[in-house]
Amino acid sequence: MLTIAVFWLATALSELFAPQAIVAAVKTAIPWGFLLLIPALMAAGGSGFTLSRGRRAGLAGAKARRMPLIAANGILILIPAALFLAARAKTGQFDGVFYAVQALELAAGAANLTLLALNMRDGLRMRGRLRS
Repeated sequence: MLTIAVFWLATALSELFAPQAIVAAVKTAIPWGFLLLIPALMAAGGSGFTLSRGRRAGLAGAKARRMPLIAANGILILIPAALFLAARAKTGQFDGVFYAVQALELAAGAANLTLLALNMRDGLRMRGRLRS
């Protein structure tokens, strides 16, 4: 969750306050972060699946239903958008298409952050570390 939040904040802050050279640096650095992010998400999903022991009711079920949405959002929107934006930023193509895809990426990233936060909340509740 922290990695996605860093990607999201770096993107938003650079777009709002930094020159295009910084935006380009941020957009070309983000795909390298996938080397950390993708295994971390796989480990989190896999450990959650193992810990749920096949339960599909209650909080475990809610978490299990969110995971395919998180994965699909990442695979179908976030990764392709990040790669597209990195390629455009590297060549200095900051046009309407760039900003439209950037808006889509920020919205999809916010959605994934929300879903991951809900999963973290439910996980803490399941472990008794957070009250309902």
